[in-house]
Amino acid sequence: MSVKQISVFIENKTGKLAEVTRYIADNNVNMKALSVADTHDFGILRIICEDHDSAVKVLKDGGYVTAETEVLAVEIPDRPGALAEILEILVKADIAVEYTYAFLSVKNIGHAYMIFRVDDNTAASAVLVEAGFNVAEKTSLF
Repeated sequence: MSVKQISVFIENKTGKLAEVTRYIADNNVNMKALSVADTHDFGILRIICEDHDSAVKVLKDGGYVTAETEVLAVEIPDRPGALAEILEILVKADIAVEYTYAFLSVKNIGHAYMIFRVDDNTAASAVLVEAGFNVAEKTSLF
């Protein structure tokens, strides 16, 4: 089970993040989750959209450089230690986490999700489900 994420590469200059998010909004793309990472020269806007294929088309039509990645969306309980527990399960299974970020689902009120970019989605999904965690698919999020 995985969710498609879009990475958008943007210059690390004042106003560029505002520019791309305005462009996305003006083209009726609904972002559901996002994360921004930066280096000295460029930034990576990672987004999960309600309509992935339309979002990719809009971004490419606008001249933005994009990449697509399969990531995991894991429902995380609202209690101390829940994230640590998930990470410990992944460590014990020898699954590396490249990055993670969180978002809330409007469809599943009261549930938060963590996006995980891991080195093996299938193995990570299996060990987390075995441990009782819900690994969501896009259809269950939006």
